[in-house]
Amino acid sequence: MMGNGVVAQLQHLDVPNSLGAKVVGRKKTRGGRAAGAEKGGISLRHFSMKVCGIVESKGRTTYNEVADELVAEFSNTDFPHVSSDQPQYDEKNIRRRVYDALNVLMAMGIILKDKKSIQWKGLPSSDVGNVADLKAEGTRIRGRIERKVAYLHELQTQVAGLYNLVSRNEQLSQEKKAPHRVVALPFILVQTRPHATVELEISENMQVVHFDFNSTPFELHDDAYVVKTLSSQEQRTARTQ
Repeated sequence: MMGNGVVAQLQHLDVPNSLGAKVVGRKKTRGGRAAGAEKGGISLRHFSMKVCGIVESKGRTTYNEVADELVAEFSNTDFPHVSSDQPQYDEKNIRRRVYDALNVLMAMGIILKDKKSIQWKGLPSSDVGNVADLKAEGTRIRGRIERKVAYLHELQTQVAGLYNLVSRNEQLSQEKKAPHRVVALPFILVQTRPHATVELEISENMQVVHFDFNSTPFELHDDAYVVKTLSSQEQRTARTQ
């Protein structure tokens, strides 16, 4: 059976009857379309649903197989409002409608056509699958947003720490308390036990540094960590004063 998604999409097709059935009681609407066209015959929408059902049931078929089956079906079908002297169906129109319906289904991605072969494909995914995919994508997006927010907060903290450091240095300079030696940014701080024995080797070009802590635990900190720590200490000191 066709899924609700297929039926819903096919329901939006609106092409008036052209199978040759005579329609009585026509009522003109704005634009000149006959309001009773679908009542007296078979619309492309209805035809597409029939063609869709045949291809789905067969899995793989051809245009001629589908057209022959529908020609046989409509040749034995009594259309309402058709006079006895009017042909109940037109084989050429039926075959043309089958061709049009197959093109519609192919454009919707419901079937695949390879030369004369027609293969049922179905909808790309079910509604349940789409919901699950959207939820998973939403979770991934929220995760990325949370990481970016955390990174932005870290950058804001670093900027605030640098401003505090600049203000502190300016104050020390004005008070003639500025140290004679300064540490330029950026830098790496190596931290270990106070009485640890550390062997240090530095290359002649000062590009390679080798540490040997002799199994003593150690930590590495960048300048952002140091500036943040200094800023936190100054804030705690200011609150206690």
